Amino acid sequence: MTGRVPGRPAGSRTALLVLTSNGVLGDTGRSTGAYASEVAESWRTFASAGYRVEVASIQGGRPPLEAVDTGDPAQQALFADEAMTAALASTLPVREVDPTAYQIVFTAGGHGAIWDLPYDEALAALLRDAYENDAVIAAVCHGPAAFLGTRLSNGEYLVAGRNVACFTNDEERAVGMTSVVPFLLADELVERGAKHDAAGPFLPHVVVDGRLVTGQNPASTELVAEQAIAVATASPA
Repeated sequence: MTGRVPGRPAGSRTALLVLTSNGVLGDTGRSTGAYASEVAESWRTFASAGYRVEVASIQGGRPPLEAVDTGDPAQQALFADEAMTAALASTLPVREVDPTAYQIVFTAGGHGAIWDLPYDEALAALLRDAYENDAVIAAVCHGPAAFLGTRLSNGEYLVAGRNVACFTNDEERAVGMTSVVPFLLADELVERGAKHDAAGPFLPHVVVDGRLVTGQNPASTELVAEQAIAVATASPA
């Protein structure tokens, strides 16, 4: 089964990791993808809490990863896990995902996310339907780019009037990406009515607003996953 991890008990809670399928930084020719530590740390946190973890990407198949570090313990654990390695090799396309099957939908970042997450109608529908089915919607770093195209059934943006965190303008400047990315994510979220909440550059920072949980940067990943679990635990199963 593509994108699915076998061998977990039936009836256990399930988290979905959503990854970018974009592997190129605009017209630069430089590689990008989903940020590997965000994938690994979110997976490890969810799995440690007893969640079954499944993986989807915009196009399905094997998604590109950036900043792979084989010396990172979380990534070592991820790539040593045979079930997750198989799931990452053949992720579910988001258009095939059942939005009612998950208690948590977590969108990882990485600069690749800027180029495809905001524009994918199937992803927007998945996030809308999962949220309206009482799932926790979580994202970290550039993952909140997925919210730019996500409207609820009432026509309002998912983030309208909500407190959110994401990779900040200062952080984009610090990594030399302001002239590469097509837009600054924090500014675009504010355009959709979000209230951007930021900490200092590269500090862990998580914002919880009801069933919307967002984090600022890769250092925030575990905290986002932990808070998503806490919110889901407090919600009906």
